[in-house]
Amino acid sequence: MHATPFIPYSLNIGGNLIEIDRPWVMGILNVTPDSFYDGGSHPDTRALEEHAARMAREGADIIDVGGYSTRPGADDVPLDEELRRVEAGVAAVRRVAPAMLISVDTFRAEVARRAIEQMGAHIVNDISFGELDKDMFATVRQLNVPYILTHSRGTPATMQSLTHYDGDVAAAVLEEMACKIDTLRQDGVNDIIADPGFGFAKTVDDNYRLLACLDTFHTLDTPLLVGLSRKSMVMRVAKCEAADALAGTTALHAVALLAGAHILRVHDVREAVQARLVMSRLTSAIK
Repeated sequence: MHATPFIPYSLNIGGNLIEIDRPWVMGILNVTPDSFYDGGSHPDTRALEEHAARMAREGADIIDVGGYSTRPGADDVPLDEELRRVEAGVAAVRRVAPAMLISVDTFRAEVARRAIEQMGAHIVNDISFGELDKDMFATVRQLNVPYILTHSRGTPATMQSLTHYDGDVAAAVLEEMACKIDTLRQDGVNDIIADPGFGFAKTVDDNYRLLACLDTFHTLDTPLLVGLSRKSMVMRVAKCEAADALAGTTALHAVALLAGAHILRVHDVREAVQARLVMSRLTSAIK
């Protein structure tokens, strides 16, 4: 059995160097009515606080707050409404887990700026590959915060019509990400986290090819984030709904950890933490 050695990275967060010295678990806090798995599950302040507190207790390293569903086919959300949702989510996390790292899941530069400067978030998580807001790269550079670059095409409404890749999908995605990361670094953005974008403008087969080649993405020289949790690549193969996709998700998390992933973005923190623990013991035995 082969395991890719874990490569530590440091991130500058608020002037402090924080080391990713083991895989992190990023818990998802969706403040949306239409996310594919938990849309509408946190309709008020109390529900948001309870969910954030549970993820903190279960061992989350980061909580990712989103106010705009990025599932394929999602509807547009006005800027003011996204800001309202993100503010509610970030505030809930800060009340119940003041020391928690918070990322904001948005493709809008204005939401990113306000979340960092006014709300207390620490990291920008952009699923649009920097393509949906021309000001995003400059904003991240000015904010001097870590930036999660997710490979994607089009918008949430159109991405699943943009799944054609010339040649091998993993090689194509890797090349596109390398070019974008080079642009970011030339622009002065230093703390970049790369996400291959499972489910974003990819077929089910594309997603499995990407996961099988995940170790090659270490050539990007960035931490790697994977978002596999309860996605269609699990549901369609296991022939189940998102609510029943935890076992398949956990199996894929184990594969990602064997490939040296740095961050697992998950709906189920407790199970991901358990997977990390047992996979850490396994990789130690392989060495």
